[in-house]
Amino acid sequence: MITFRKPIEGIERPQMEADVVIVGGGPAGMACALRLSQLIDEHNAAHPGSPLTKENIYVLEKAREIGQHCLSGALLDPRSMKELLPGFEAEAPIDAEVTKESVYFLTDKGQRKFPIVPPPLRDHGNYVISINRFVKWLGEKVEAAGITVFTGFAGSELLFEGERVAGVRTDDKGVDKQGQQKANFEPGYDLRARITVLAEGTRGSCAKQLIGRLGLEDPEHAQTYGLGIKELWEIPAGRIAKGEVVYTMGYPLTTREYGGAWIYGISDTLVSVGFVTGLDYEAPRTDPHHVFQDFKEHPLARRLLEGGKMVRYGAKSLPYGGWLTMPKLAGDGWMLLGDSASFLNSQRLKGIHLAIKSGMLAAETAFDAMLSGDSSANTLSEYKAAVDASWIREELYPVRNFHQAFEHGLYEGLMRAGLQQVMRGANFGADSKNEAGYRRMRHADALSIYGDKREHFLGNAKGDGKLTFDRLTDVYHSGTRHEDDQPVHLVIRDLDVCDGRCTKEFGNPCQYFCPAAVYEMVESAETPAEKRLQINFANCVHCKTCDIMDPYQIIDWVPPEGGGGPNYDGM
Repeated sequence: MITFRKPIEGIERPQMEADVVIVGGGPAGMACALRLSQLIDEHNAAHPGSPLTKENIYVLEKAREIGQHCLSGALLDPRSMKELLPGFEAEAPIDAEVTKESVYFLTDKGQRKFPIVPPPLRDHGNYVISINRFVKWLGEKVEAAGITVFTGFAGSELLFEGERVAGVRTDDKGVDKQGQQKANFEPGYDLRARITVLAEGTRGSCAKQLIGRLGLEDPEHAQTYGLGIKELWEIPAGRIAKGEVVYTMGYPLTTREYGGAWIYGISDTLVSVGFVTGLDYEAPRTDPHHVFQDFKEHPLARRLLEGGKMVRYGAKSLPYGGWLTMPKLAGDGWMLLGDSASFLNSQRLKGIHLAIKSGMLAAETAFDAMLSGDSSANTLSEYKAAVDASWIREELYPVRNFHQAFEHGLYEGLMRAGLQQVMRGANFGADSKNEAGYRRMRHADALSIYGDKREHFLGNAKGDGKLTFDRLTDVYHSGTRHEDDQPVHLVIRDLDVCDGRCTKEFGNPCQYFCPAAVYEMVESAETPAEKRLQINFANCVHCKTCDIMDPYQIIDWVPPEGGGGPNYDGM
């Protein structure tokens, strides 16, 4: 049974009525709000005698400022933005248009450049952006359009009337570590909404609650994930061109793991460099942060970064499963958008444009529901029909088996992906079934079967402080900040499993898969020969990897007090 840290009960909570509440102020949520505003403006201009109001439309964003928690590669396919805001390029914060791409296969010391760039990785016409600044700009558009954005307010739990979603409760503020009210206590609001739109990003806590309660995922097509770790570097001029894009596969991962790097030229002296590791690996000591640090020591990356300065750090999980792992998208009083609903093309490594389009389609459905006064499942199911009729399906359906093809390794995956290109996304036979990535993790005593090929990226990276860094140094550069005296927002349902069974079976993989040094095994004061789990929640960068990759699924990531978290300024 899924459990969540509950807000304090037995207190009177402020109530607010809403037509639409959008939980999450990322690209999907902001696009939804902006498109809904446009439709209301068009309606009111055409029907001045029966206007609709925007006063009861709200966006909840858990960060202190709009865009502060937004992190991605980030390359923007402008297709959906051209529909949402024609001519947006003239005023949006765009760093560069992509003018050059290359793809490399890496070995431990060498590299081989692909003679041609695979079609899915051709990015001419796309834009290098800071998703942080881009979402801030979108947020300004939303607020200027007359829609209220509440920053520093997290959606802590959904409100239900039977099986109908009736709104969302925001987080309580001013609660201490023991769950007691402090002098500055403010109870969360109950926002009772006709329509609740969940756009929380990957593994959103309210979305997880909804999916679990209503059984919205197909168990034969479980969602799978990757973890992207990213640094922003200032480098000497002349090493990479503005608008240049580089992708890599291979080293430091073995052919049994899935993942690869990106390098984006933001300017002549600023570069985004990162690595995505598939969260379906087998070795429990695999450390995605260490994988990324190893990548930077490869000659290809070293030549680019050496002598430069790392200025920002971040980490974000992303949904890899695609069309087949998409949960049910709408129901009685609710809709799911963006990464929360698996709108990402893992073959192209892009999802921002899909998130924006999903927000637009949800807004059009919400608008029809506002006109009719009916937000039942029957009405909101128009959203799924609109997705099926849109270019979202045209893009995602042909790559529905792509990530699943790599389940048994890189070489087999490349072969299967090639066949899928010929067969328009199909396999020889039925579509692929898959299980959640954490289920593929093997027990620690099976490590010996892996040989030496994995040892270089197992366990925590120490870093040299110049090219490579340890976790705590990187977390410092994420700008992460949480109020110390608050309940731990990483809820573990049975610590005895962590300190006993997990230690024996998996060697506590949380201390390796977390890219922010949140989980640490320390000596027990009661039994010095043994270790216990310590949770350094203040380090958390909100990537949700622990919630995703815990082999026992007893960790629930829930929102900390609104406003806490990373500060991805400029990333």
